Amino acid sequence: MSSGFGMCMAWGPDRTLIYNEAYASFLGDRHPRALGLPLNVVWKEVWSDISPLVDRVMTGESLRFDDMHLVMTRKGYDEDTYWTFSYSPLRHEGRVCGFLNVATETTPMVMAKRRAAQYAERVQLALSAGAIIGTWVWDLVEDRFTVDEAFAKSFGLDPSLGRSGLSLNQVIATVHPDDRDGLVGAIDEVVARGGAYAHQYRVRRADGHYYWIEANGQVELSPEGIGVRFPGVLIDVEGRRAVEAERDHAIARLRSLNAELEQKVIAQSLARGRTWHLSPDILGVINASGYIEASNPAWLTTLGWPEEKIAQCTFFSLVHPEDEPATRRAWANTFDRGQSSLAFENRLQHRDGSWRWLSWVAVRDDTKVYCSARDITSEKMRQADLIKRTAERDRLWERTNDLMGTAGLDGFIRAVNPAWTALLGWNEAELFDRPFMTLIDPEDHEATHETLRRLAAGEEISGFMNRFIAKDGTRRSITWTANPADNMEAFFAVGRDVTDQLAAEASLRQAQKMEAVGQLTGGIAHDFNNLLAGITGALELMGVRMKQGRLEDLEKYRNAAHEAAARAAVLTHRLLAFSRQQPLTPKASNLNDVIDGMLDLIRRSVTPSIAVVCRPESHLWAAVVDVSQFENALLNLCINARDAMPEGGRIVIETANRSVDPDFARELEIAAGDYVVMTVSDTGSGMSPDVVAKAFEPFFTTKPIGKGTGLGLSMIYGFAKQSDGQVTISSTAGMGTHVSIYLPRHF
Repeated sequence: MSSGFGMCMAWGPDRTLIYNEAYASFLGDRHPRALGLPLNVVWKEVWSDISPLVDRVMTGESLRFDDMHLVMTRKGYDEDTYWTFSYSPLRHEGRVCGFLNVATETTPMVMAKRRAAQYAERVQLALSAGAIIGTWVWDLVEDRFTVDEAFAKSFGLDPSLGRSGLSLNQVIATVHPDDRDGLVGAIDEVVARGGAYAHQYRVRRADGHYYWIEANGQVELSPEGIGVRFPGVLIDVEGRRAVEAERDHAIARLRSLNAELEQKVIAQSLARGRTWHLSPDILGVINASGYIEASNPAWLTTLGWPEEKIAQCTFFSLVHPEDEPATRRAWANTFDRGQSSLAFENRLQHRDGSWRWLSWVAVRDDTKVYCSARDITSEKMRQADLIKRTAERDRLWERTNDLMGTAGLDGFIRAVNPAWTALLGWNEAELFDRPFMTLIDPEDHEATHETLRRLAAGEEISGFMNRFIAKDGTRRSITWTANPADNMEAFFAVGRDVTDQLAAEASLRQAQKMEAVGQLTGGIAHDFNNLLAGITGALELMGVRMKQGRLEDLEKYRNAAHEAAARAAVLTHRLLAFSRQQPLTPKASNLNDVIDGMLDLIRRSVTPSIAVVCRPESHLWAAVVDVSQFENALLNLCINARDAMPEGGRIVIETANRSVDPDFARELEIAAGDYVVMTVSDTGSGMSPDVVAKAFEPFFTTKPIGKGTGLGLSMIYGFAKQSDGQVTISSTAGMGTHVSIYLPRHF
């Protein structure tokens, strides 16, 4: 038995068994196949005894049992064993999902106590029956051996010597030569350990003949553990030994007859084919040379080998090369060493070339082995998968760059993986000995406390970010995913360092901002230059006409200047919307009514060759929207559609109610909830993926110079985002375009 505590964990609905090395020694030949099997399968022969205990611990009760008796079959035969068990329930998400069992085998101690009690009982019975034939007292300190007269006579010694003191060698000299070494060994053992002593041997009595006696005694130890006194009695067991010998002979003969009968029954059953064709297990008869003389249909269903093929090969030709040595040893134990039964596991080759794990049991007669095998391939694969997954989890914990750990809601970290030290520089002791809030940037304390309150309420956290203080004083930005533990007193967390990512994103935003400023400056300068040219040109012409006294045409030039100024105002309007600086005045509106009021203007703005179709949702929700901005966005979309259909086509304006779930909301980059969607579709030229990707960029346009500013879709994008909504575009070259605006529902 291993010197350590045997520990196992039974987990999940099947009570899957996981155990340590010390527990493996308790399993005997069940190890290692017991790893990952259900508990009731591993301990099936004692399941009726331990099942009620398992039921109790699964209700949350902790149990302890001392010297519990179990009959186990660990080495191929039944044996009486005694155990001290400690059961502790294991919880996950508030419910008991398994238990931990700490087991200590106490069989040696129990058996020692039992032997001492038996010896005491024997002495008492002998006293009652008058079977005691002598007593002795051995002073171990003085090495003085005194006996009574009956003892001396039993050993053929002078009674006077017994009273004055004998040597142990004088007593041993009367013992049968075949029993002396055993007696000396038994005496040395009990003197060394102390306690009860009992040993049977033959002594030569006064008549010169040898008789069986039993010596029973008790070695008394000093406080220092040294033997000081060894008293005892002799019991005549000659008659009892004769009766026991006859009994043992009868039992051996009965067992022999039973074994012969069992082999005959097996052979007859196989010959008659009872269950032979119906059994799902492989059955076979193998001769001493290893040839398979008989096989059932399970060889075909399990291994793919038909009967005629099996009959042409030896058993060992099918065994995996790595398993052949152990299989041959088991075979040798059967025929060369006379073992009547055997049990082993190995892999046999399937006809398709794969290998199947089989668990074998067999009995033999003089020339043949009758065997049965069960396919355990799936069990082996499950064990291997369990071991692999456990190793993978360990590797992930040890090698990942992400921070993994457990912390209590009391503010202290309880477990961390090596990434903490690698990233922050603090070792485990430094992390565990202080409240973790001292490691967080003070500016993030309030947000972190709020997150802890959410965890304490049972909420799962994802995407929370705060800054941890490294040992060198630098700050590392960490984004966290956390889940509360079942007991609601702790939480599990995984954190990823995004410090470098945030710095890169900031640099990218700055570069994009400078690029947009460059585009904006150039675009504004170009557009305003054109507008100013129109205004100044009209004013110059007006001045010339006024000097000439030709006042009748001034109105025409004034209108031209006014039109150019109006276009400048529209440009300014769009720039404000794009930059999201233009204030909105949102209110609850029915988009169907707004669209209906715009249809006449839209139809006048497009050519007669373009049909405008409206498909409103019959029970449209009210939307929160700035009506004037929505009208401007709708008109812009219809004009863009018109420009994409110079040869004519169709514009479809649709409205719909849409509930956006969290997954789609993340894709759209909006909050989950209810939205009113307006979609404008056309049958125009469409756009390539590259053009779609740039459609919302400021000043990007596919129109000829002078036909557009490139701010239309940018303005619509800014309006939608400022309204807490979104705009999407989908298009295929030659197959038209669909633009949808999502606006929040009014409640």
